[in-house]
Amino acid sequence: MLAKQAKVLSPAQVQTVLAMIGNQRHPSRNRLIFLLSIRAGLRAKEIASLTWAMVTDAEGHIGDCIRLPNQAAKGQSGGVIPMARELRAAVVAHAEQSSPFGLSDRVIQTERSKMTTAQVIVNLFRSWFQALGFDGCSSHSGRRTFITRAARNIGRFGGSLRDVQALARHRSLATTQRYIEIDAEAMRKVVDA
Repeated sequence: MLAKQAKVLSPAQVQTVLAMIGNQRHPSRNRLIFLLSIRAGLRAKEIASLTWAMVTDAEGHIGDCIRLPNQAAKGQSGGVIPMARELRAAVVAHAEQSSPFGLSDRVIQTERSKMTTAQVIVNLFRSWFQALGFDGCSSHSGRRTFITRAARNIGRFGGSLRDVQALARHRSLATTQRYIEIDAEAMRKVVDA
């Protein structure tokens, strides 16, 4: 079991973060950072390493998936992650507000640099969650939320926990299972059914 896991965000908390981000400096960039975590399950390192080439097709248009190479991921956990419509729209909006980009440029940049680091992403999430009083939340909360939601919904689409494992890019199904938050209410309903 993971020693101290980041908390999973409720739908209301997700909306609260998005509302706060919308009123800060760099709203399109920060919305994209948050959605890359909550809607694609990317880690801080992966968000910081994301280049335009990873989110565009062969013609340079924003694609419908993220092609994450192993060197941008944790360990050898690269892969192809489908983009939710909301996330793709955020990528498009951010591209429209960014300076012209080449295919090797980083998607997430700062005012002082054309790239960022995983630690900057971690600190950004920490500042958002501290400002909102979301104790126990961290940059990994979005990933845990993504994996938990995927596990709860995958059966509706004919999928299984192995599909969630592939989305999470985990080598072991046991690792994926540790990310999934237990839902006591769902357990009661299953027992009563």
